[in-house]
Amino acid sequence: MPDLSSFPITRKWPAADPNVLQYYGLPTPNGVKVTIMLEEIGLPYEAHLVDFATDDQKSAEFESLNPNGKIPAIIDPDGPGGKPMGLFETGAILLYLADKTGKFIPADPAQRWETIAWLMWQMGGVGPMFGQLGFFNKFAGKDYEDKRPRDRYVAESKRLLGVLDGRLDGRTWIMGDEYTIADIATLGWVRNLIGFYEARDLVEFDTFKNVAGWLERGLARPAVQKGLTIPARIG
Repeated sequence: MPDLSSFPITRKWPAADPNVLQYYGLPTPNGVKVTIMLEEIGLPYEAHLVDFATDDQKSAEFESLNPNGKIPAIIDPDGPGGKPMGLFETGAILLYLADKTGKFIPADPAQRWETIAWLMWQMGGVGPMFGQLGFFNKFAGKDYEDKRPRDRYVAESKRLLGVLDGRLDGRTWIMGDEYTIADIATLGWVRNLIGFYEARDLVEFDTFKNVAGWLERGLARPAVQKGLTIPARIG
């Protein structure tokens, strides 16, 4: 049986079964990237709720696994060489799980790197820009009298949706016929933008027909539906 005692995070969130992958997070747009991936690949795992309401992500135990204090993070008891390994940052986790299982990333080197490029596009563009729009449209930033910050992120979010819409023209998924980690990384953010962030009309989402169809296809996948709810929020 793997010994996870060297990971301080397991003192706050003990593993019921240390033989399976341990996930620490919350169903935010970043968190669900990993739970969707875990559901898609079918690896057994335990999900531990990192509750923002009690600043769990800033606890010493969580920061022992991710010094950046952001969810999600994982421990794989069967890491490289059969040794337990902890990992944070969603892009790295998605790539790791794709390589570990041989799923949701093309085997062809050129296609693989193109998939990684679209993954990085989500990490560097979609996530930060949509998140800022959420802040200025729904949260504390909505009370700012000066709307120029909000409008900047509206414009950039629309631009990014346009990039995705163009990419999806004539394609089922970002990489064509093959559903990949590029889709998994992006679905939750687009869903959040028009749902939780209440920005559907603001970004004129319904004008991006290819994105709308892609989102509908993605959300219809059983693994996506389940992954969006794990772990269950408190309250």
